[in-house]
Amino acid sequence: MSATKKIKILLVEREMTLTDLSKRLNKSLSTMSEKMTRDNFSEKELKKIAEALNYDYDIIFTDKDTGKTI
Repeated sequence: MSATKKIKILLVEREMTLTDLSKRLNKSLSTMSEKMTRDNFSEKELKKIAEALNYDYDIIFTDKDTGKTI
């Protein structure tokens, strides 16, 4: 699932709009809209978005052969 799709789900869960999130991040709505359209977020930005929405942000790598996660 793309980062954009996940962010949209989080916004629905928090009953927020992209405008609300943009304000919390001190970003313009046009900047956030562009990032959402392109699905172009850095790890640092995703951490800030998670923090702004009161979620934890974790990256998990899973070995496809063994199922081991790192």
